[in-house]
Amino acid sequence: MTTAEFIIGHSADDAAERKQEARKIIWALLAALFLHLLIGCVLAFSSGLLGPTVPMDEEKPMQVTFMDTAPPKSPMFVETDESKQAPEPPKEKTFESNANSIGASEAPATGSMPVPEQNGKDRPWMDLETHQYSLPNEGAQPQPKVEPQPSAQPSVAPTPQSTPLPDALAMLTSTPTPAPRPTAASTPVPPKSTYQAMKQQTRLSGSITNRGAPRVNAIGTPLGRYQKQLFDAIGSRWYAYVDQRGDLITLGTARVTFTVDRNGRTTKLKVAENSANEAFANVCLQSIIEVQLPPIPEDVAGTLPPEGLEMEISFTTFSNQ
Repeated sequence: MTTAEFIIGHSADDAAERKQEARKIIWALLAALFLHLLIGCVLAFSSGLLGPTVPMDEEKPMQVTFMDTAPPKSPMFVETDESKQAPEPPKEKTFESNANSIGASEAPATGSMPVPEQNGKDRPWMDLETHQYSLPNEGAQPQPKVEPQPSAQPSVAPTPQSTPLPDALAMLTSTPTPAPRPTAASTPVPPKSTYQAMKQQTRLSGSITNRGAPRVNAIGTPLGRYQKQLFDAIGSRWYAYVDQRGDLITLGTARVTFTVDRNGRTTKLKVAENSANEAFANVCLQSIIEVQLPPIPEDVAGTLPPEGLEMEISFTTFSNQ
């Protein structure tokens, strides 16, 4: 079988001409590309110099403003010993009280709170001095035992095994619900009570720089004086009952909320918290139920809700060790 091959040949001159034409085309393309780039740069530069500058929108962080729309609260109540009251109210009315008091501290200020700088016990309340409790001269005169209604103690904790308290101490602290400060004429000052609650100076880090016996800036108000009557009436009964029934109650804290209506009667009693036993909660409730107060003065009642004065008191027994 015969095999044939077909071959096409070109001369050397034709190949040279083809190479030369290819070089011309490549150079022409490069020149055109360079010319386009040059024109683009000139246009961009001239538009930046001659054209108006258009400001670009910058992304700004969102700003959130929090506004407190709640009504202003009255200052917290702090009891003032009437024998140590100031003749004039303080410039800074930080607290509300039964008598005027001007802030002072025995130690240099190291904190930011509006209280004196002082050493003491680490307690959840604020006491500026230390002394034992004392009952009125005629004694507490507890009335016959009144068992509280079941509805008055919905949150009393289960009763653990009772233990005697030979070395126990007892404290009574109060946290009244803030109410607007009255502006009407002041109420008559009640007779000075011979009762005083137990105090244990607590550790405080404050900003008061005035030197003197530990005090806070407090203004005496009709509401503060009425609250002092309430605390004295409850406290004198409570300390007496704790002494009588110390072998039945256990260590702990009971927080009780209630309302004093315009006639001076206590209503809506509730044990909000109790870390002691039921016997201790009953002592706390009985001390409040038996209280007999005068009607709330008109200049105070006008600043309170229709229900009356809402109160919260914490009763605490703790070891003396």
